[in-house]
Amino acid sequence: MWYFVAPQIVFGEGALSALDELEGRRALIVTDENLVSLGVADRVRSHLDRAGIESVIFDEVEPDPGVETVRRGSLVALQFEPDWIIGVGGGSPMDAAKAIWILYERPDLDPAEISPFVTLGLRKKARLITIPTTSGTGSEVTWATVLTDPDEQRKMAVGSRECLADMAIVDPVLTAGMPADLTADTGLDALTHAVESYTCAWHTDLTDGLAVHAIRLILEYLPRAVANGADMEARERLHNAATCAGLSFGNTMAALAHAMGHTLGVVFHVPHGRAVSMFLPYTIEFTANKSPRRYAELAALLGCTGEEGRVGAQALVRRIRGLCREIGAPTCLGDAGIERDGFEAKLEKLVDDAANDTSIVATVRVPSYGELERLFICAYEGVPVDF
Repeated sequence: MWYFVAPQIVFGEGALSALDELEGRRALIVTDENLVSLGVADRVRSHLDRAGIESVIFDEVEPDPGVETVRRGSLVALQFEPDWIIGVGGGSPMDAAKAIWILYERPDLDPAEISPFVTLGLRKKARLITIPTTSGTGSEVTWATVLTDPDEQRKMAVGSRECLADMAIVDPVLTAGMPADLTADTGLDALTHAVESYTCAWHTDLTDGLAVHAIRLILEYLPRAVANGADMEARERLHNAATCAGLSFGNTMAALAHAMGHTLGVVFHVPHGRAVSMFLPYTIEFTANKSPRRYAELAALLGCTGEEGRVGAQALVRRIRGLCREIGAPTCLGDAGIERDGFEAKLEKLVDDAANDTSIVATVRVPSYGELERLFICAYEGVPVDF
């Protein structure tokens, strides 16, 4: 038995106006300082004003939000007593909004205690709205929440189906003007979500189609959006693709590239989408050396090749690396500016944390400790995975 969960989704240009019809008294907007300075938070507030809803802004969310940040946000919520929590931004503000909402409803919980095995009893105080301003994380339609423990320098994935948003507002207008590097990083994050969803051990008939269509959209429209940030057709299709990828992997699982990317991002402060996408071709090679069928099948569906087995899987790897080169994204850790001495000094931690990351459980071929170390080295040096 499996579950497929999704919020109500309002999408397309002008979708933000759905807030005009919201019913409630107070809303806490969770976002970051940059989006406040850009006026995005005020745009959300103006729609809430039309609905007669009082609002306050918590804008202290940092990239890869820490547990102390969400604790501070939950104290703001406890004082303000909102009946809506609204996460506005990329994955960090939306993940923080989920965690703040949970701690507002359940102040007795430690963030590390949030799991699918704990009944949270949410929606007694508030409901959740997610509004993405980047096209990548899919956090608007997933229940997973990634927080950072700064003391241990590791990411922890928490969450429960209960903390799925009640409404996701997917308005491509909010992505207009995104810088090219942010467009590339977030688009590659969505690509990694979709590829890992289609090929992980927990893929399903209900998620496969979403994953394949998301990949097709990203391959076609990401280069256009990177080349011309004002191309609103590309922006809209990418925004939809990121949500499709989120619906897919949110109902299956991410896999080995995410396990490795999570720890790289924390240790070397590499943007999440860049981190996971750099590992994706290497993890495909590693898995396909033993179990290539799903990768070859995906390559055929994308028109990369008609070959089966490892030959087909390699065609998929070439297509992904070709996209990365086309949009100027690094294809190995060395090209991402990570110094060799620093990499070697942190290699043991990288391997330890990746081996204990929750994303590794759905990987078709789970690496041993030694194989995982070799994978990191291959990804650093940019050499093929032949084991």
